[in-house]
Amino acid sequence: MLLSFIAYFLIALYTLASAYITFFCLMQLNLLFQYLKRDQRTTRMPADKDGKPFLPPITIQLPVFNERYVIQRLIDNIVLMDYPLDKLQIQLLDDSTDDTRALGEQLVKDYQEKGIPIEYVHRTNREGYKAGALRDGLQTATGEFIAIFDADFLPRPDFLRHTIPYFLDEKTGVVQTRWEHINDNYSLLTRLQAFLLNTHFTIEQSGRQSGNYFLQFNGTAGIWRRNTIEDAGGWEADTLTEDLDLSYRAQLKGWKIVYCQDITSPSELPVDMHGLKFHQCRWMKGGAENARKLIPAVYYSGISATKKLHAIIHLMSSSAYLAILILGILSVPTLLLIETIHFNMNYFWMFVIGLPTLAWISFVANRDTMWIGKSSFYQLITFLVSFPVFLSFSMGLSLHNSIAVLQGYAGKKGAFVRTPKYNILQRQDTFKKHYGSAQISLSTLLEGVLALYFLTAIIFGIMEGKMLFLLYHLMLMAGFAGVFFYSILHLRRQ
Repeated sequence: MLLSFIAYFLIALYTLASAYITFFCLMQLNLLFQYLKRDQRTTRMPADKDGKPFLPPITIQLPVFNERYVIQRLIDNIVLMDYPLDKLQIQLLDDSTDDTRALGEQLVKDYQEKGIPIEYVHRTNREGYKAGALRDGLQTATGEFIAIFDADFLPRPDFLRHTIPYFLDEKTGVVQTRWEHINDNYSLLTRLQAFLLNTHFTIEQSGRQSGNYFLQFNGTAGIWRRNTIEDAGGWEADTLTEDLDLSYRAQLKGWKIVYCQDITSPSELPVDMHGLKFHQCRWMKGGAENARKLIPAVYYSGISATKKLHAIIHLMSSSAYLAILILGILSVPTLLLIETIHFNMNYFWMFVIGLPTLAWISFVANRDTMWIGKSSFYQLITFLVSFPVFLSFSMGLSLHNSIAVLQGYAGKKGAFVRTPKYNILQRQDTFKKHYGSAQISLSTLLEGVLALYFLTAIIFGIMEGKMLFLLYHLMLMAGFAGVFFYSILHLRRQ
């Protein structure tokens, strides 16, 4: 009796996790349809107003913290911006506690002597982290529009001239550009990150815009109308993703976000597992924090029901990793117990629809970004090799990301941990050893345990002839083993 109760309970949880993932994939499928039907003509508005060039005052904010390896690259790039100097202000918002501070001060001084309108702003504390730096910098900003670039970005000189005309529409509060990856071929880790991010910056962002759903400013490589920031309540530091927070508050106020897929901003992807985990933790935990904070406001707003549903699923998107982890862990006891209650697992085939949906989305996203100009044969073969590895890798990150999601929903606060950048662009570039932890975290050890857990399930399944989850367990085992391996490997290198 007790064993039957446990079996039914575990299968019920397994069913709920499967249903959530399937529903999430169907919502993504809707975004894919919106993406495919979007108007592909350039939507850029004329670059003049009342017969005169539209060149309003702009402030470029560069929030940095301990970026010794990329700060010179960042500033050398930003000062090349093609925009009238008398309409431009550059703020280096430096919260650094290492020698980045001295490097930044000297670079700013050198460019000031050359007539570049750049300022050095250093805070003695990190109150509010990035949100606090942007908020404090806004107090002395002179621009009507605020462009923001993180330390790992290298915008092209024509960035402002291509994006600022969108603000001729007085309802436009934000213009966001697509992230381009300058080191996506550096390693397997960077290729997999690019594979994932390309989906967000095509299907999700363009699909939401085409469907007139809420979308987001991605924290960098975009421009805000200053009045929009102020009208929405300003930068707030009560979540780790202040960009998502302000994006939603602005849209709830009636402002519009314009996403420009055809305007790209080159950036450096994290090259080590610890940097990737920092990135993922901030996004996952911050997403959950914003779900807690913003879903009530979205629900009670006057927007349409469809728009509300997409907004809520968007805010809860990090929860998909929690469902993936639950699904993986419960698949083993489910395999053992289904015969106890004579449960017919054929009903679960209805949930398999999520897999081809995700495959289609991923193929289209990378076809339209990373594989442009490649033959159809190349695209297909590359996808068939990359997609299973991507799925396995995502499963392997589910424990780390789930912990972050649970902390976010529980309201557990933590520091804004920066993602180390090393100025690694090509395969021959040297991996720096300054940043990173010297200890193995508990979550990393648990990732190793889960790899053994699924290996045991594979062996048991083969010995007992229970092959239902064999391929699934192989992918889970490979994913957790891979994440564990890279975590240990990069720990040693650091």
